[in-house]
Amino acid sequence: MKETPLSNCERRFLLRAIEEKKRLDGRQTYDYRNIKITFGTDYGCCIVELGKTRVLGQVSCELVSPKLNRATEGILFFNLELSQMAAPAFEPGRQSDLLVKLNRLLERCLRNSKCIDTESLCVVAGEKVWQIRVDLHLLNHDGNIIDAASIAAIVALCHFRRPDVSVQGDEVTLYTPEERDPVPLSIHHMPICVSFAFFQQGTYLLVDPNEREERVMDGLLVIAMNKHREICTIQSSGGIMLLKDQVLRCSKIAGVKVLEITELIQKALENDQKVRKEGGKFGFAESIASQRITAFKMEKAPIDTSDVEEKAEEIIAEAEPPSEVSKVFLTCYVFLNLCFGLLELPKLERE
Repeated sequence: MKETPLSNCERRFLLRAIEEKKRLDGRQTYDYRNIKITFGTDYGCCIVELGKTRVLGQVSCELVSPKLNRATEGILFFNLELSQMAAPAFEPGRQSDLLVKLNRLLERCLRNSKCIDTESLCVVAGEKVWQIRVDLHLLNHDGNIIDAASIAAIVALCHFRRPDVSVQGDEVTLYTPEERDPVPLSIHHMPICVSFAFFQQGTYLLVDPNEREERVMDGLLVIAMNKHREICTIQSSGGIMLLKDQVLRCSKIAGVKVLEITELIQKALENDQKVRKEGGKFGFAESIASQRITAFKMEKAPIDTSDVEEKAEEIIAEAEPPSEVSKVFLTCYVFLNLCFGLLELPKLERE
């Protein structure tokens, strides 16, 4: 199913608003949408919301044989799925060009940048290593998938804990979380993608484009960077020619945005670890606002019923007697029901 095209009127309206430095959601040119991070009950499970774009991240691991040319390094695998639940235009079970491009960009951003110490994933050289699999599922599509997916992937990796193992001779023992505490991954840095949309052949620039802005843009520039201002990867698409000054300008903006997002991620991780240590409630269900109609529970409000009987007596005492019209209406009602046999007169006992 193809996505519904924009009308010429709507396209002109969007471009005119961008020329006037206005956006439909009220943001400024360099503003990001609100980012919300929630964690599941298991380690390595999270949901990242970038505005209305939502991505679910899940990390899993297993012991496998290493690659022949990398006998002492673990394996990282990334998989992004675009289902019809996110948008009707996505076809399930089909590798679209957009999906292939997003997966390759994620691999360059996270795996090729060596953000994770793969040598620490080695258990027995040449025999057993950990394979870390990152599954990303797009829950709702409202533009800028790559930024939300990169944040979800790095958050899930930072939150994940692998089981502890011990090696005695040729025997590898795998411990459960009850026997030994799980071990976090060794992460060197956190690369995050920042997207820039260009309009009118590079004349106008927007950060974090939404779905409608992506439809009318001429080109897209994605810069993956960490908080140390080290560029991990850069990709330009759309066929527009960018000047050196434009790329440098985007890199400076990306450095500021990545620093803000990294601080947000670290605070979310610290809060989750604090709640788990204190024994508080955590998970996706606990993150739902309790006053919303879709909440699973609501706080109980006590009701005082001690003075109900007194107030009822006061209301009855102050009530006015029935009027003559009410008496006439009641008499007619009883008479009609008797005529149609709906009511029966009480039987008199014979003396």
